[in-house]
This record gives sequence, structure tokens and C-alpha cells, in this order.
Amino acid sequence: MKKIFIYPPNSLILTDLVERFGHKPLTLNIVIGKLVRNPEIDSPPMNITDEEPKKGLKYAAVEVPSGVRGRMALIGPLIEEAEAAIIMDDAPIAFGCIGCARTNELTLYMVKRKGIPTIRVKFPKTEEEAEILVNKIANFLKSLE
Repeated sequence: MKKIFIYPPNSLILTDLVERFGHKPLTLNIVIGKLVRNPEIDSPPMNITDEEPKKGLKYAAVEVPSGVRGRMALIGPLIEEAEAAIIMDDAPIAFGCIGCARTNELTLYMVKRKGIPTIRVKFPKTEEEAEILVNKIANFLKSLE
């Protein structure tokens, strides 16, 4: 079982595919779920502690917008833990959390720099393309075993 970073980092479709093939998806949903359920956090609706922004400094300089640092405080550790990655290009905004261009650039750069096995696929526009996409991802995940 490998730990697979998923981009967009909150894609439920990619998460499901990874789980179906016996691997562990690394997604924002898991990290945020832990924060939401943490009884120690007393700052709803943000659900962060004063430590979270400090964690973001490990991945982005202080001059970088705070939103990027905040996102990277969650995404950066996932990339560090990852043993492989699935990156979906050209996904519509509703497919996953890909609204911050600077975070996206930094995320993709970190995955590339890490040098882990990665598959890049395009968001399918037709049912036939979707079948091809699932087969490509399935073959990639099987090859990791």
C-alpha cells in the first residue's frame, strides 16, 4: 500500500479510485477533518491554532500571501508524506480546491521536486475519455505495488 498525493487535493473521485486499488489517499479532506474534530481548537469557523500559520512558513516565505502559507501548512505535509502522486490537469473549479493559482504552482513544483512516481492526466470531457482516464490511473496504481 502506497500513500498517494492527489491533486486537486480534495477530489473525492480521485480519492475513491485510490482507495479502490488498496492505496492510501493523501487529501485535504483528511487533514481538515482532523482539525474540525479536534476539541483543542477553539476558534471556529477557522479551526486553526496559532501554530498552523507557522507551519506554512516552512513551505512559503513570509512575503508570500498568507492564504498561500495557510494552504501550504495543510498541503505541504501531505506532499512530504507522499510516495506517489496523481495530478489532474484542466479540472474545472468545481472538481476540487484549485482556486488559488500561487498555491497550485507551489504544490505542483513541490511534487515535481520530490521526484516521486507521478501520473498527470487531463480532466475528461466525454464518457469515453473518462473510461480511458480510469484505466490509466488503475494501471498506474497497480504498477506501484
